[in-house]
Amino acid sequence: MNGIGMNKRQPIAWIPHRVIARAPSLLPMLYTMREITEELGIPKGTLRGWLAHGAPCRLEGKNRVWIHGQEFTAWVDRQRKPKRQEKLSDDQAYCLRCNQVVQLSAIEKRPIKGKLVHFKGRCPNCGAVINRGGRLD
Repeated sequence: MNGIGMNKRQPIAWIPHRVIARAPSLLPMLYTMREITEELGIPKGTLRGWLAHGAPCRLEGKNRVWIHGQEFTAWVDRQRKPKRQEKLSDDQAYCLRCNQVVQLSAIEKRPIKGKLVHFKGRCPNCGAVINRGGRLD
């Protein structure tokens, strides 16, 4: 039973890299909240927030919370954003204002050194200037 995480909300927006790196080292055993926070190097309040957002846990009595190490590791992996596999074409770039891949408009292509190329263009959504590096193939 997942007593604390009964009200499942949106996935956690951000999990620190140290938690992503340290979580696979958790053993297949039950941990207390204090042991998990010490093992992962996070504040207790952060862990409580994650438990409220659906991290797996077991309640014993009224105040005792147990967290299974491998179930918690699997939950951390599910919270991560999937890696983008496809490469961007020469007329595409990632807009930091829009937080998405966009088709550049008014592209300027300038060779830098060897096979390196500098692309400069504008985001069609917000109009921001986007700089991107690339290679000549």
